[in-house]
Amino acid sequence: MSNNNIHISPPAGTIRTRADIFALEQGDWRDHMPGHTTFEVLRRAAQRHPQQTALRFVLRGEVDAPAISLSYQGLFARITQAANAFHRVGIAAGKAVALLLPNLPETHAALWGAQAAGIAAPINPMLEVDHIAAIVNATRAEALVTLAPVPDSDIWHKALAVVERCPTLRTVFMVDIDPYVEQAQRPALQRLRVSAPMPQREGVLLMPFGAALAQEAADRLASDRPAQPGDICAYFHTGGTTGLPKIAQHTHQNECFAAAMLPLLQPEHHIVLCGLPLFHVNGAIVTGLAAFSAGWEVVLLTPQGYRGAGVLPNFWQHVQRFGATSFSGVPTIFATLAAQPLNGADISTLRVAFCGAAPLSPEIARCFEEVAGVPLCEGYGLTEAACISTLQPAGLPRRAGSVGLRLPYQSLQPWKVGSDGRAIAPCIIGETGVIGLNGPNVFPGYLRERDNEGIWLAPGWFNTGDLGYLDADGFLHLTGRAKDLIIRGGHNIDPAMIEDALLRHPAIASVAAVGQPDLHAGEVPVAYVALKPGAAVSEDELLAAARERVPERAAIPVRIEILPHMPLTAVGKIAKAALRLTAVKHALGQLLAERGIAGALAVTATDDRGTVVQLTCAGADAVRASSLLAPFPYVVDVQPHTGAQP
Repeated sequence: MSNNNIHISPPAGTIRTRADIFALEQGDWRDHMPGHTTFEVLRRAAQRHPQQTALRFVLRGEVDAPAISLSYQGLFARITQAANAFHRVGIAAGKAVALLLPNLPETHAALWGAQAAGIAAPINPMLEVDHIAAIVNATRAEALVTLAPVPDSDIWHKALAVVERCPTLRTVFMVDIDPYVEQAQRPALQRLRVSAPMPQREGVLLMPFGAALAQEAADRLASDRPAQPGDICAYFHTGGTTGLPKIAQHTHQNECFAAAMLPLLQPEHHIVLCGLPLFHVNGAIVTGLAAFSAGWEVVLLTPQGYRGAGVLPNFWQHVQRFGATSFSGVPTIFATLAAQPLNGADISTLRVAFCGAAPLSPEIARCFEEVAGVPLCEGYGLTEAACISTLQPAGLPRRAGSVGLRLPYQSLQPWKVGSDGRAIAPCIIGETGVIGLNGPNVFPGYLRERDNEGIWLAPGWFNTGDLGYLDADGFLHLTGRAKDLIIRGGHNIDPAMIEDALLRHPAIASVAAVGQPDLHAGEVPVAYVALKPGAAVSEDELLAAARERVPERAAIPVRIEILPHMPLTAVGKIAKAALRLTAVKHALGQLLAERGIAGALAVTATDDRGTVVQLTCAGADAVRASSLLAPFPYVVDVQPHTGAQP
């Protein structure tokens, strides 16, 4: 359902139907490519729009925070200098540069410069040191670009620990924020850098990033590297925070194809607010390479993006200040903005907002559209397919429950799948199956070979792990994530059914339904909720509401738990993996307590063993506990405790 007050005026030439896609596909997809490497895409953009603003940046979320600007020519010069600085320290084809950075103009310079010299490996700086070091070691990165010591940031200390654990690292580039702070604040930053610990490992070279760039040519690549479309240009790790995340390899073709498709789907000029992190494919590709390829203007809203202090409370004022026409977010961002009054802000420049990364509740979409007065267009994509696979057509009302049409030249098909994980037959219109992708944006595979087991439905067809169907007009409808389905006694329960019902309760701000282990049913549904500010309601009252609102009896949660804050991933998605572990710990802890077994219980997820349940209990109870937990599909580690009861 779309807001009737929304003005819709599709631009001429916009792809609006499946027939438009078919017509476009009569030509070769290569004819639409803005370049065969990411460096070539950015070079051509700078040639077309040399003095046009490419990038703006604000360090703080206040409405009057100073903004710096970079022209296309200026941005491309920095990217070229970064590539040359990396080349100078030995980065070449096949060698990686790890990026441990927040959102800064330097992050774009390092990201695309690293791809011109070798391979860029952006890493989430909010990960624990063990995970960061594991990614660096897996990529065998030889250089690291990271944030210099600044107040209220632990990135520098993490970087130091990573250097000690990663023997392939030979050069550390240190990015300072001096250019973005007031003159009076710079001496304090300089004193902090002087007093901060430095890398201690012998043979590691430390270089200020700005000074390193200043020494390099800005008009040519010193390497003269003849990069090819099929060369690996990036390692993007997936969103896992337990065990080693999978590392998706991108080719230049993957990313350049995505950059070519977005302007075809959104042909108007845009001023884009960027609040998603640049270590994530949406921030890097959609509000990065693709936006630059189209000649758009990108506004980086603080180093922390949407997490930055003042960004969301002042969001509508930022739209007014920069004349923003669009932005991308995840459902939790739109839930927050739906409750954020305009407070007099003029947001008439805003034309569209894009939502991806997780299924969108119709209630959140409706509330956002009422506040913003623009369509909320859903899209669908994955790290493994360079972020974009479907998008709602520009200028059309939101089609409820749909994430849009597929990209031109990219095949998308729900499949019936056998027990071996291989495709048996394509699903018919309206029939739900496992979504497969095939096209120039689909990656060649994960860096670690064992992660590639079972990822192909058929040759060239990537198994997304998502469930969905195509309607008669070719629009994709997601019905769930295969691993998110709650299977109660062999009956599949879609968590969205529970979540949508509970979101209609006036006290609930966000909700996540997951499966809780059960000896008899296998799984039973439970729900975790976070309340709106000032709301007061009991868990029993919410259970009563669920019994009234959830349309399927088997899907009614057996338990609802109110959380002070919903756990989120680095890009703002609800961290369902963490909630599943919480549900496991609750269920097993309750079972042990009912049998009179007391002990210290921990539930973790590991990369190689899956879910691990660790219990330390009195020696006399250890055998009973092992027997009690044995039926569950987890690795169970029971250790006797001979001292006092925990």
